[in-house]
Amino acid sequence: MFSLPHAGRSAFASGDRSPARPPRTTPGPTRRRRSAALLITATASIPLLLAGCSSGGTSTAADANSVTVSDQWIKAADAGMSAAFANITNTSDHEIRVVDATSPASARMEIHEVVESNGASMMRPKAGGLVIPAHGSAKLTPGGDHLMFIDLKAPLRTGAQTPVTVKFADGTSTTFTAQVRDFAGNQENYSPAPAAHGG
Repeated sequence: MFSLPHAGRSAFASGDRSPARPPRTTPGPTRRRRSAALLITATASIPLLLAGCSSGGTSTAADANSVTVSDQWIKAADAGMSAAFANITNTSDHEIRVVDATSPASARMEIHEVVESNGASMMRPKAGGLVIPAHGSAKLTPGGDHLMFIDLKAPLRTGAQTPVTVKFADGTSTTFTAQVRDFAGNQENYSPAPAAHGG
């Protein structure tokens, strides 16, 4: 009769009937890096979530995304100058300002207002641009504020469609297409902007 060496006995041979516990392992380098990356991503997203939940103050949305243009049309003209009219609506919580306009139909455009001068209607560049109030609208109408085409490149014929791009104070812009219509009224005189103001 012989006995097994002590080193070769199993756990059960010594009377211990419970299975051996697996050794405790520590996360490897790859697992630690993955956990750290998830923590950094979650931490970085917290300011964005807080910003999205804040209320009041000035909206961070681009002005162009908050503006809609409707009832747009352009006065027919053979040469020289013409004008575009429309309703511009602002759905944001802050005022939006139209500061410039362009169109392939003319060499340049200006934002105009109409004022009374010596008993006559006079149109001139609108200082500061066109303001569209928060949750409000601005109307471009004959005899009032309008977008002026200066130095037409070709006649604007009735029924034609012409694109107009308006630029906002935040640097964004939106383009709309307007139909050319006959209109004989509102023959205002034009008072160009002084040279010191870029006219």
